[in-house]
Amino acid sequence: MAFTFGGKYRLEEEIGYGGCGTVFMGVHTVAGKEVAIKVEDAKQKHSMLKQESKIYKTLMGGPGVPWIMWSGKQGDYNVMVIDLLGPSLEDLFHVCNKHFTLKTVLLLADQLISLIEFIHSRDWVHRDIKPANFLMGSDAYTVPPSPSASRVNVIDFGFAKKYADPLTKTHIPFSRDENHGVGTPLFASINTHRGEECSRRDDLESLAYTLIYFLRGTLPWRKLKSSPTNTNTNTTASTAAPSTPKQVWDRILASKLLAESSTPSPLTAGLPEEFDIFYRYARGLEFGDLPDYRGCRTLFRRLALRKGIVYDGKFDWSVGGGHGGSGTVGRAAGGGGGRRRKGCEACEAKAAMLEASSGKRS
Repeated sequence: MAFTFGGKYRLEEEIGYGGCGTVFMGVHTVAGKEVAIKVEDAKQKHSMLKQESKIYKTLMGGPGVPWIMWSGKQGDYNVMVIDLLGPSLEDLFHVCNKHFTLKTVLLLADQLISLIEFIHSRDWVHRDIKPANFLMGSDAYTVPPSPSASRVNVIDFGFAKKYADPLTKTHIPFSRDENHGVGTPLFASINTHRGEECSRRDDLESLAYTLIYFLRGTLPWRKLKSSPTNTNTNTTASTAAPSTPKQVWDRILASKLLAESSTPSPLTAGLPEEFDIFYRYARGLEFGDLPDYRGCRTLFRRLALRKGIVYDGKFDWSVGGGHGGSGTVGRAAGGGGGRRRKGCEACEAKAAMLEASSGKRS
């Protein structure tokens, strides 16, 4: 029996999952348009989906923000029907053999800085800036590229939080928790690792890691997930005790601090100096500072000018011809996955954290 939500959106195949819900591909029963349908159990004490749908509604209409067609509670589920977009930048990064050219990184940087600026202008911080949370249009491989194919879209506002009062514009006070922060440890800011409340500076630092990741092909702490503390040579990797989330966060923090203090830094060594400047700028911002978004865009545009790079919307994946087709790497705007079924590690971590805090209160 087919499920239909909102009277006209039919549920089809599952394309993603995580602590923030399960994402299905759906179809408008009259128009035949494909959509993403994000579903969560309505019995949950903390509805991340309700919060996320509210945020989308405050941002809809902005460049690169998907449209919500319908949201609400139906039966035992909270549901959000949203645009079905194309592949994520993480998907495309793998399609391009885990490396983007300088041109593609600069084209992305220009849009990503503007996207983050727009989110901040509405008093939100995203708190989970990473390649998997930015998607291209469903026609990403169109040649020549269409306007929608060249547009970067932002998704997954399950971690987003207000950093300022929408009426008075008063910034939230600084606070610090003994636990690590939210998001994905690979791209989280150093202050987030330390448990500090997120502000605009942290989204920018996460973007710096993202751009460097694209250009370098990796990050110094990319594989720091297994425990290095066991010195028993008879213990194999398969039998070693798995690392806890806190151990992973702490180990990556140590690597980030080492990279920051080293000269030259293994993070930016060998890259155009603009990437180090951008990273150091983000790291130097204070908690309540307003970033100079225009200055950041200008920094990279001058690099493009110096290298003779034209902002023509032609990315590596649209000119290389080495992709497997949009159907193999497409990803839903609903935030859980794509044509390939995949989970969201950060969402699952947040769901576990909320469950643990509920247990403590009860």
